[in-house]
Amino acid sequence: MNPTIYDIARYAEVSKSTVSRVLTGKTNISDESRKRVLKAIEELKYEPNKLARALTNSGFDAILVISRPSNTTAGNPFFSEVIQSIASYAENEDFDVILQTSRNTKEVMQKCLSKIRDKMVRGIIMLSSPVNEDYFDELDKHNIPIAVIGKLKGSFNNIFSVDTNNFANSYRLVKFLIDKGHRDIACLHAPLNYNAAIDRVDGYTQCLIDHGIPVREDRIIDCGYSFEDAHEKAILLLKSDRLPTAVFTVDELKIMSFYHAASLLGISIPDQISIVGLSNGITPQLLTPPMTGIELPVSALGKIATELLFKRIKGQTDTDNLTIVPAQLDERKSVKLL
Repeated sequence: MNPTIYDIARYAEVSKSTVSRVLTGKTNISDESRKRVLKAIEELKYEPNKLARALTNSGFDAILVISRPSNTTAGNPFFSEVIQSIASYAENEDFDVILQTSRNTKEVMQKCLSKIRDKMVRGIIMLSSPVNEDYFDELDKHNIPIAVIGKLKGSFNNIFSVDTNNFANSYRLVKFLIDKGHRDIACLHAPLNYNAAIDRVDGYTQCLIDHGIPVREDRIIDCGYSFEDAHEKAILLLKSDRLPTAVFTVDELKIMSFYHAASLLGISIPDQISIVGLSNGITPQLLTPPMTGIELPVSALGKIATELLFKRIKGQTDTDNLTIVPAQLDERKSVKLL
């Protein structure tokens, strides 16, 4: 395996940014650090063609993938699947992928700008769209293509969106329940810090309103980001004095936690409570009973976002600023007709 900039930094006992400054011909480093980096490059046999491109200031053949903070992604298969899709496409383009996590939006900004200024990446993919888009304005100034897997509310020159219609998908699932006679429908959702979560809850509430069903705040339940938090909230709901007749779940973790909680408490799906949800893969088909739901096009989102990013890297700036990837509803056996 070819050594990376990170291997060089460890070998030379310097920071990654110092290695980058040496490779891009910057002068604001000490002679001693430069010598250690150049020695590491020679001894580790760093790939010559990448070194040559870096030394001529054309930058590394790499893209940056920005995930959410790890405490919001643990156990969620969406992120591993979409990263695999991105990495597979980038590999075919002979590009490396750098995965970055950050604790907050300020840290996202600082890390992104550092890599852009040091010419470490040629493009960026963000795996979700935060509600607060303030730092997008700053990133947009640097003339580097950025793909956001999620909804953008603002308008940018270099930032574009690849998404599925979370509002419509959620609306469609809740309408399916209503068409089966359900009117007391709970919503198990993720925290409303990202546009996808907001759109899914909005789709749920708007569908109820459009069908003359009162929206009950006690039926809209924030289940956090982890399986444990979602499981705890599912247990509380299933132990309540009056069960809803159905539940709409917004992601894989909420689905699995609800099924497990129902099994633990001896509550039958769909005889005692029905469930629909948005999922990432084959999980709904493996559950007992198999769940009616919409499978989110995770691999397609990653592939299309990466494909469009490379088109922009190659100078094809006429690509769309918004691409919507459709999703399909599959009816199975988790919903009872009332």
